Amino acid sequence: MTCAMNGSTALQEPSAPSSWRIALPQTAAAVPMARALVRTALTDLEHGSDCDTAELLTAELVANAVEHAVGDGPIELVVELLPGGCKVEVHDPDPAPPGDLAGVGCAEPDPWQEHGRGLLLIRALSSSCGHRPTDSGKAVWFRLPTVPPQRRPAE
Repeated sequence: MTCAMNGSTALQEPSAPSSWRIALPQTAAAVPMARALVRTALTDLEHGSDCDTAELLTAELVANAVEHAVGDGPIELVVELLPGGCKVEVHDPDPAPPGDLAGVGCAEPDPWQEHGRGLLLIRALSSSCGHRPTDSGKAVWFRLPTVPPQRRPAE
């Protein structure tokens, strides 16, 4: 089976929770590395979350960590596959919370600016998102639900 792309595909849920953890450099090279790990995790395990959305949101979180995190420690990507979906966390050494993930009172991004839409995408496309402090900084996360199996037409 393959990963869901641009819509629903019949996929199996993992039988038990699984997770991956990988340290990434605090450079732009971390973004494609993170995307590749997420795609591999969701595809190889035939997990039922939308890989395209997971990759996009992961890229946004990692790019934010690379661009905004203070300190030169590594970024850590954590991917958890659960029976009800997947959770992706990006840990960075900066304890300051990210911009407003709740979206309450947020101004719309300036349509002429190249930046400022990452957290908006994460809020809009994930089933939930947030951040939490860690011993070494913070973790910013999102969840995606399992894509329901597509019904095949009668032959």
